[in-house]
Amino acid sequence: MKSRFVKISTRIKVLSAVAGIVLAGAGAYAATNWVVGVSAGSSGQSQSATISNLSITAVSSPSPTNLLYPGGTGDVVVTISNPNPYPVTITAVQLPTNTTYATGYTTSALTTTQTGCLAATPSAVAWNFATGTSGSSHTLTTPLTVGASGQANNPLAVTLTNDASMGSTSPSACANTFFSLPALTGVTATGGAATSTTTPATDAWTS
Repeated sequence: MKSRFVKISTRIKVLSAVAGIVLAGAGAYAATNWVVGVSAGSSGQSQSATISNLSITAVSSPSPTNLLYPGGTGDVVVTISNPNPYPVTITAVQLPTNTTYATGYTTSALTTTQTGCLAATPSAVAWNFATGTSGSSHTLTTPLTVGASGQANNPLAVTLTNDASMGSTSPSACANTFFSLPALTGVTATGGAATSTTTPATDAWTS
C-alpha cells in the first residue's frame, strides 16, 4: 500500500508542476498583448510655405523664329523664374488692352530706345489676341510647369509662338527693331507637385 501511494502522490506533483508552468507562460503571453490607445486630441505641428510671385522677363535667347512685319505676327521669347519652394504650373495669361503698345529698342539688350518707334508713337506692336478690355485671359496650348526654387538661377525659357502682333499702321522706324512687350496683367497658376517643363520650351495661346 505504501508503494502505491508514493506513485500516485508523485504523479500529482508532476502534473501540478506542469500546469503551473503552462499557467505562468499563458500569463506572460497575455501581458505582451495589452492594447494601448492614444489620448483624445493627440496631434503634431506642421506649417505651409508662403506664396511668392513669378518673374517673367524679356530675353534675346533663343532668338525668335517668326519675325514681325506690318499686319503680321511674331514670336515672343521670355524666361520665367519661380522663387517658391515648390513647382508652379501656369495654364493661362492675362493681357493688357490691344492698344497698349510695345516700345522699340535698337538692340536685343533692350537698353536704347528706337527713335520713332515708341509705345506712344505708337509702334502698333501688342500682344496677339489682346482685346479692348484689360485683363482678358488666354489659355496656353500646353501648361508650363516652372520648377521649384532650384530653378530660380536657371529659369524656364519659353518661346511664345506668334503671340505678338504688329499693326498695319506701324511706322517704318519700327523696321529691324527689338520690342519689349507691355507687361502682362497676370497669370493663372497653381502651386504643387508636378514635373517641371524642360527648358527651352515652346508654347502659345491661339485665341
